[in-house]
Amino acid sequence: MKRLFLSVLCILSIIFIYAQPLAQRLDSLLNDPLLKTSEVGISIFDLTTGESLFRYQDEKLYRPASTEKIITSVTALANLGIDYTMDTRLLYTGKIKNDTLKGNLYLIGGFDPELMDEDLDLLVDVVAKSGIRYIADTLAADVSMVDSVYWGSGWSWDDVPDSFQPYMSPLMLNRGCVDVTVIPTQKDSLPEVVCVPVSDYYQVDNDGVSNNSQAGRLTITRNWLHNGNRIHISGNVNKKTKRTLSIYTSKDFFFHTFIGRLKEKGIEAKVTTFVDCPHDSVSPLFVLKRPIGKVLDRMMKESDNLCAESMFYHLAFHHAKHKWVKDDDGTDAVNYFIKESLGLNPDYYKIVDGSGVSLYNYVSPRLLLEYLKYAYYHADIFQPFYESLPIAGVDGTLEHRMKKSKAYRKIHAKTGTVTGISSLAGYAKAANGHQLAFVIINQNVIKARQARIFQDKICEILCTSKFN
Repeated sequence: MKRLFLSVLCILSIIFIYAQPLAQRLDSLLNDPLLKTSEVGISIFDLTTGESLFRYQDEKLYRPASTEKIITSVTALANLGIDYTMDTRLLYTGKIKNDTLKGNLYLIGGFDPELMDEDLDLLVDVVAKSGIRYIADTLAADVSMVDSVYWGSGWSWDDVPDSFQPYMSPLMLNRGCVDVTVIPTQKDSLPEVVCVPVSDYYQVDNDGVSNNSQAGRLTITRNWLHNGNRIHISGNVNKKTKRTLSIYTSKDFFFHTFIGRLKEKGIEAKVTTFVDCPHDSVSPLFVLKRPIGKVLDRMMKESDNLCAESMFYHLAFHHAKHKWVKDDDGTDAVNYFIKESLGLNPDYYKIVDGSGVSLYNYVSPRLLLEYLKYAYYHADIFQPFYESLPIAGVDGTLEHRMKKSKAYRKIHAKTGTVTGISSLAGYAKAANGHQLAFVIINQNVIKARQARIFQDKICEILCTSKFN
């Protein structure tokens, strides 16, 4: 009888909690110990009824981290469209006679962040199949689409060797990185090392030791402080291990490897250099097209910074309408959208990159909410945007969150994490079937895990509340 009473009491307590008004349940979270030493901005909107449900410090400015990608993606989908492609082109001047191109061959970078090893081989095969074996004048790479600054404003210099901060360029191979895999062999022997893409642009020093704990901790790094491309492996290799390292610099890595692959096919050029391709007297040889939808999916699901920056620069290129662009042009494109499409004053915010990596970005929860609302009310934007968002407990950066929560599968949202910042913004399905948009930005957080727990609690409240 006592056990039955306790069970009934527990059920009634749960019913009481869920029956509380949404605002009351959310207000109770503002007493969380996390907020004694940190700040939070929250904005929640019922997209079904068009009503604001909850606002807390939503006009204040915060660093958005990767929720900045919401701004980039929605602006790009609105201005470029889902059918837009990022093109890498092969053009030539002169004529192909016998096995000789009597003219120039141009490789035009289109800032494709998803151009991988097999794509480079495809470009090489196109040249080979054209019959060209010798380029009489110049083999040139054109990277004039963007300026020569390969990092974004406000990026942290000590993130350089990591794969999430490659050296940006209109020509990117394997996202400007090398995948290094080390595999143990016999005890005390050198481990096997496999690097992709294969290229002599970088060198590998293998000082690893297989299955010997006294060899110390395994390290796989690059001499990045000296802008070098010497990959060094040391320490104990007791299992197959993979690291991805950025390479200095992306344009040189791409072009050098391209030239090497051509030589393997028996194709030589008199001169190789970086120049701007002329607009006149050029003929198309091949165009490698990358649909923006492919870039969008990785950008949002995996929070890929390079994809976001590529989209930011394509948006800049489309908006500025001049030969080469810089990050200021991307900022101008976003600010124009904020003013003309959202009806807000862009002077209230600061947006300097497309990924949210920069320390200089400052936005409000309200601004992000307006972006979510705009996407929802424009079907051609909402469908690809919504499908690209991570799903709670299922995939992307939310794969391991809310699995045992009432919010499981009901949250489609973008995460954001940099030092001191944790954010979550997207859509929630409420218990009454309403579609909600929400933004949560935690700032000045030492332990991101505590902020994620706080955000997950809000998501559960959104998915279990019933309101008219």
